[in-house]
Amino acid sequence: MKKVIVIAFLFFPIVLLITGMKNKSSEDDQYRQPDLKKSMIAGEKVFKKYCISCHQADGGGVPNLNPPLIQTSFVLGNKDTLITIVLNGLKNVDVDNESYNNPMPALESVLKDQEIADVLTYVRNSFGNKASAVAMVEVKGVRSKTK
Repeated sequence: MKKVIVIAFLFFPIVLLITGMKNKSSEDDQYRQPDLKKSMIAGEKVFKKYCISCHQADGGGVPNLNPPLIQTSFVLGNKDTLITIVLNGLKNVDVDNESYNNPMPALESVLKDQEIADVLTYVRNSFGNKASAVAMVEVKGVRSKTK
């Protein structure tokens, strides 16, 4: 009986540590960077449904109407700015010294946070772009500030 108590006493802290780590990691999941491959696949679907008609299949946009998504300061720059554009839309914008006049509609009531994160991750990693992924928690944070 003493052996059982000693063994339980020795292993109890390990069990607590493991379960504590498990709970901590599940809490931290929302702050981790998304699975890039999964996000890219989902983001491509969103892009094809909502973005392709203006920004084109190659991300090249339409001169003087819709800006390109290829290596631009908007796409590769501050993620919060890019998230705000998707949420609130944009009109009459200069992108890297070129003017574009076709208004982009606000998509805040159309797309969920995860969809925005996925499509922006897709755009930031397609068309020759290489930039960090956008996490849902980042979109959620910007959305809460813009309401």
